[in-house]
Amino acid sequence: MKHSFKAAFLAAGLVAMAGAANAFECQVKEASMSKPGGFPDRALTMIVPYGPAGGSGQVAAAMAEAVTSLTGVSINRDHKSGGSGTVGMTAYMAAPADGYSVLEHIDDASSAHALDSSRPNPASDLIPLVTSQVTFSQIYIRTNETRFTDWKSFVEWVKAQNGNATIANVSKEGSMERVTMKFITDSTGMSIQQISFDKGAPRYGALLGGQVDALYEQPGDVRKFLDSGDFKPILTIFNERPDVFADVPTHREMGMDFEPLLRFRGFYVHKDAPKDRVDWLKWAFQRGYCEDSYQKFNESKFMTVIDSYRDTEGSIALINATIPQYREVYKQMGLDVK
Repeated sequence: MKHSFKAAFLAAGLVAMAGAANAFECQVKEASMSKPGGFPDRALTMIVPYGPAGGSGQVAAAMAEAVTSLTGVSINRDHKSGGSGTVGMTAYMAAPADGYSVLEHIDDASSAHALDSSRPNPASDLIPLVTSQVTFSQIYIRTNETRFTDWKSFVEWVKAQNGNATIANVSKEGSMERVTMKFITDSTGMSIQQISFDKGAPRYGALLGGQVDALYEQPGDVRKFLDSGDFKPILTIFNERPDVFADVPTHREMGMDFEPLLRFRGFYVHKDAPKDRVDWLKWAFQRGYCEDSYQKFNESKFMTVIDSYRDTEGSIALINATIPQYREVYKQMGLDVK
């Protein structure tokens, strides 16, 4: 991997890890807030740019449940998958900016704007209500796999396949997953076909059914496959071994010298929504993060290994640091940065 790639992302992990400086004390948040002018007097709509089975679908369901439990306001989830989040983003930006529609999105929104500045900037065209998950990624294989059993034997096997080995991943060129896989293949010298899936369920099913040899994903998204014993991680893309994966080597331990990119998921509202409604939504979603149901969900998804909370200001800082980092690495990769 070129040194310029590493330099471009030197601070990426540090920014994402800065949650300690923005630590959230649930007890200091107001337990209730009056509805401004009766808003909302009907159900909210949450547009989710990914399928219901993947990480975004799961976090959207958990946050909707928490906010409804807190406020009594129903939230209808509208999944609009496709284009690695661009279909859902386009649909959301076309919806009325009245506060009745909110958006769930991930770091793909930041990287999409980094590649093409005409796409919405999630820190300025939207108002982040809360970032509620920050996590690391891993490489998974089937537990009953016999061709290889760990990262070293996997790399050795892949190199012997002359480019015919496969790994399930997201489809978007320039996404966090795709950029990280470039770092990995550059570092190891292996060639592997990335089979694209926008939806989580087909991606996981491809590994489960043997259509691919490995899977790139975040641990919380495949928790049920880990608990069932169907999948096992062979590489953690993080600077140190989390306690819950103490027996899995990190990319650094395997000789890869790059700063890990982290997945972050959060909730947004249009920048032109009425301010008093935005303030209520900020409270509802930030306080929703405190609800027992959501806290238990995050814990069950390994989302307590890294501080997962950013308020509006913290989310804006994270996004504003992420966009130029992606933009620089895209230039180094030779992509058409607009």
